[in-house]
Amino acid sequence: MRPQKYLNLLLPVFNTRRTREILSVNPVLPVKREEAGVVNITVYEYNASEVKEHRFTNIHDCLSFAENDGFIHWINIDGLRKPDIEIISDRFGIHHLIIEDILSVGQRPKMDEIENVLYGLLNMLYFNSNNHTVEQEQISIVLGKNFVLSFQEDAHRDVFNSLRDKLKMNNSRIRQKSTDYLCYSMLDMIVDHYFIVMEKLGERIELLEEEVIRYSNNRSLARINQLRKELIVLKRNMGPVRDLVNGFIRSESELLDDQTTKYFKDIYDHIVQANDLTENYRDMVMSLQDLYLSNLNRKTNEVMKVMAVVTCLLAPATVIGGIFGMNFDVIPTAHNQWGFYTAVGLMLFIPLLMLFVFKRRGWF
Repeated sequence: MRPQKYLNLLLPVFNTRRTREILSVNPVLPVKREEAGVVNITVYEYNASEVKEHRFTNIHDCLSFAENDGFIHWINIDGLRKPDIEIISDRFGIHHLIIEDILSVGQRPKMDEIENVLYGLLNMLYFNSNNHTVEQEQISIVLGKNFVLSFQEDAHRDVFNSLRDKLKMNNSRIRQKSTDYLCYSMLDMIVDHYFIVMEKLGERIELLEEEVIRYSNNRSLARINQLRKELIVLKRNMGPVRDLVNGFIRSESELLDDQTTKYFKDIYDHIVQANDLTENYRDMVMSLQDLYLSNLNRKTNEVMKVMAVVTCLLAPATVIGGIFGMNFDVIPTAHNQWGFYTAVGLMLFIPLLMLFVFKRRGWF
């Protein structure tokens, strides 16, 4: 095996890079966001009778959809550039504080209502099966009178594929509703995808529990610590979403229909359940750590018990050998032809008798 492969085996035990990624969140520091190389813009223009899909790469091409022409517009922007965000925000009347939140990095999930616009910021979560980590992507949703703007960082993945399919169905409920129902559908799909990520983590916990019970080692402890870090990421991103959804429920904005409130309550129930499951997973991981330490102590006790038994069994031979090895002129049976055999016999008989007594007492 090459040295690099040895380093790969040791990496899960000694790597602290993931810890730095989790803890390196400071909203006070200036934002350092890299401008997206390519911006993909998808516009869905729909009503109850028809739907149109448009794709652009230039932000100026989608500014005309701000007009109220009897359609609902969902403008999804993959890839963030500050000039593009400022241009489209100015066209749709979005406050500069919302622009700062859209361009922020590591922002806490939140909901704001500024100048007749509802704004929600949260993270979409994905599970990376290669390195068994929870990855996050910030998404901003802006709800206006006849439009919904969504800003994503990654152009290659999101959780809205089923929503796009529903928009293309003639009799789908989302086509019959207003923009608030579209916003609800997006939040609902993001929250539902949290359960998929938790299911993957649950499988990891189950496999790790079996590993700890059967053959725990230092790598098991490293995997326990890794799971604890991923649960921190999960809890940090999911916990505030409850307040975000609650903000939509309590909002008195004219953009939200009273009939849509019950749908947001359904999301609220889901996110509460997700947070409860996260706490259960955290308790299970803590129990795994206690189980690992218990197994480690048990193995140590077994080793110490064996060493104590061996020491006790060798004690009679040591005592007998010490007595007959003293430099005295007169030692009983020293010149007897059976003296040596008698001493050896005692050295064997006494340990066997001790073994019998230990076994009867259940000491091993």
